[in-house]
Amino acid sequence: MDTSTALAQIREIVGPRGLVEGSDASALLVDERGLYQGRAALIVRPASTEECAQIVRVCNEASLGVVPQGGNTGYCGGATPFDATNQILLNLSRMNRVREIDPVSFTMTAEAGLVLARAQAAAEEHQLLFPLSMGSEGSCQIGGNLATNAGGIAVLRYGTARDLVLGLEVVLPSGEIISDLKGLRKNNTGYNLNGLFLGAEGTLGIITAAVLKLYPLPCNRELAWVATADVDGACRLLARARRQSCDQVVSAEYISRASLELVLEEVGDTRDPLDTPYAHYVLLEFASAQAGAGLRTALERVLETALESGEIQDGVIAESGRHRDSLWALRESIPEAEKRAGGSVKHDISVRISQIPAFISEAESTLSAISPHRLSVFGHIGDGNLHYNLLPPKGTSVQEFNNDVAQKLSTAVYDLIGRCGGSFSAEHGVGILKRDELAQFTAPAALELMRSLKKNLDPKGIMNPGKVVG
Repeated sequence: MDTSTALAQIREIVGPRGLVEGSDASALLVDERGLYQGRAALIVRPASTEECAQIVRVCNEASLGVVPQGGNTGYCGGATPFDATNQILLNLSRMNRVREIDPVSFTMTAEAGLVLARAQAAAEEHQLLFPLSMGSEGSCQIGGNLATNAGGIAVLRYGTARDLVLGLEVVLPSGEIISDLKGLRKNNTGYNLNGLFLGAEGTLGIITAAVLKLYPLPCNRELAWVATADVDGACRLLARARRQSCDQVVSAEYISRASLELVLEEVGDTRDPLDTPYAHYVLLEFASAQAGAGLRTALERVLETALESGEIQDGVIAESGRHRDSLWALRESIPEAEKRAGGSVKHDISVRISQIPAFISEAESTLSAISPHRLSVFGHIGDGNLHYNLLPPKGTSVQEFNNDVAQKLSTAVYDLIGRCGGSFSAEHGVGILKRDELAQFTAPAALELMRSLKKNLDPKGIMNPGKVVG
């Protein structure tokens, strides 16, 4: 089948409502960070799994590339097409239904285009919690969350996106549909096929629906913003909090003073939570679904003993919902503050929690010897995931910084991560941005296995061409 015939058939499959053109199309061709300007022969929004399957069958026959896209909030260019002749963009936003909520089994069956915040709200209507949570939750979609194995602020308690899945519905590169939406918590019948597609970024198939785990909705939350003596104190505070609270910690976020100052400078209606500036902060949140769980007392006891041991220097406990929201806003506004300051070179890395202090210390001295720069270090200390971001010196643009020394600095960061046994991509995926790093830092046997899986499942290479393993 030639390309023009294939594109005509795809238009017929989705109908006028499924075609995206004009300014709507332009918006979908630029990635979240503005790093990539995409091109596509056609942009479509199918309305059902069957329409997806029909489209993929046509593309497979015509050897047309298919780039799946959710909310287009990714940081690595994984949902951007790059061929105006031989690739289509398949946006899943019309497939946005909650198919079922089972309040006895604590499960939700949701389509890939469901916005994460809507999934959270649907669970809350049943006094249940879907715990995946991140700054982009108002626009990112379930399919993209699963395809990138998204993390967020509650991984410490609930795990990453793949830990929240009980089954998937997937369109394969052949156009066949495999469906495992039984929602079983125990099922030892052969290989874990669902695991192939979680984190694969649409390179092995298109996730169209999933059965997701739900949890009791917390009715009590307590939040503290504390200054720690050093990074080691922050890590020891987390361990203390988990032990002394019977593991009721739901989030633990590290914020450097440099990151906080960016927010205070660039984002309006913000103020320093403490009267005295400190170098290191932790945002520590406890949560429980049990009424009268004594969370406040537990948090106060943790902070008292941490103060006595020298792990913390100062702090404040949120006194109201509004106070809590304002403290969280300081943490969640850091990426926006970096953008307003002109942009940054981002590193989404992870190491063992116990290795975070050594990594930060060695990275700072190593990078300082290479070139002047500014640091913004923050992230999910509860699961070892740091956003180790570099800003150019004041008076230098990010473009100049990138053209000059940013690559040398990034190489130094990733080399150190490799020596620490960590990961160069903790929660944002690989996409096209980090494809070279995957080839460099992955064991040859593991990389060859990934390429073999890709070749066997997608022999024509039509699924998200050029991403992850190339």
